Amino acid sequence: MRILHTADWHIGHRLYEQPRIEEHRQFLDWLLAKIKEKEVDVLLVAGDIFDTALPSSGATDLYYQFLFRLYRETRAHAVITAGNHDSPRHLAAPREFLRMGRTHVVGLASEPEECVLALPSENPRVAIAAVPYLSESELSHISFETEPDRAERYRSRLKAFYHQCIACMPSDLPKILMGHLFVHGGRVGESERNIQIGGATAMQVSDFPDDVAYVTLGHLHRPHAISGASYPIRYAGSPLPLRFNEANYRKKVYLLDVATTSDVEVEDIEIPVFKELHTVTGSLDEVLSKAMSPEWNEKYIQVQLRLNRPEVGISDKIREVFHQHGGDVLSVEVELPAQSDRPEIPMEDMQQPSEIFEQFYKKNFNESPDELMIKTFHELLQLVEEQT
Repeated sequence: MRILHTADWHIGHRLYEQPRIEEHRQFLDWLLAKIKEKEVDVLLVAGDIFDTALPSSGATDLYYQFLFRLYRETRAHAVITAGNHDSPRHLAAPREFLRMGRTHVVGLASEPEECVLALPSENPRVAIAAVPYLSESELSHISFETEPDRAERYRSRLKAFYHQCIACMPSDLPKILMGHLFVHGGRVGESERNIQIGGATAMQVSDFPDDVAYVTLGHLHRPHAISGASYPIRYAGSPLPLRFNEANYRKKVYLLDVATTSDVEVEDIEIPVFKELHTVTGSLDEVLSKAMSPEWNEKYIQVQLRLNRPEVGISDKIREVFHQHGGDVLSVEVELPAQSDRPEIPMEDMQQPSEIFEQFYKKNFNESPDELMIKTFHELLQLVEEQT
């Protein structure tokens, strides 16, 4: 039985408001080709199919086009669970229709039986517990409960739910558990949000049942394994880097060859980079010098700029120079010299906003702002006044 483990597609994601539908289209084309090449029997997607609970029409169309092509061009089943970014009801609304196309979607699950599948249905060779993201908000309210106590109650609920899933599975089939949650030992990046409950670990490795062949996880965006169990526990990670700091590690999917509960071979398959992300750092002269390189064509760029004092229009200038060499600058972050203390302006010296600004600027940079800086301040002040 060949199973492909993926997660955290985040279709519809925008990087600094830059749409990434085309990158996701390329990923799904690659994924479909890999499913054909490897003769995959079951595709698993462990949550966060979309980046938001209300995805755009373009993101939704891309998702359903992929599922239709998967049905039409392969014999593979798909098992899809909702993550914390998804609307479980939106995702699962067409589940009865999708089941006719060998796609099994689990959005909400109040009972373990709702998550358990045996595939393929005509001659089952594997049992899957397709557990979606189980929100802490679904816990019943207990007055005066502390955050650590609530976190422990959440963890106990997850542990019991997985054990109940195992009890619903055929005893003679290899068992795969799916989950969208944080497990102790997981490697967290800056792009993960709300991964822990009340500051405490959601689950320990020992909380999972013993009679398991593989645990398929989503929620963390770096592909990696969790140690401490007799069977593989892995996060597939997101197929695209969702932040610039994710550009330094390779994205993967995992191909499982499942023979028996104790015989699972795992192959790492690296996902191609569809759009490179680069961070450029340095002073203004250093950044502009790097921008002159011809290597920026069709790349997304983040600039971390060191300046001695603010300069009006510097971001536009940097974007234009990179653009001339084919690069798209999505963010310019300016780092100014650290101040040992914050400037203080006596109340009796405070006059009009423009005068306060000039005092503040001179206190910080030991010189008066130039005419362009003052003009820009007045334009911003006017915008604020018009909106209040």
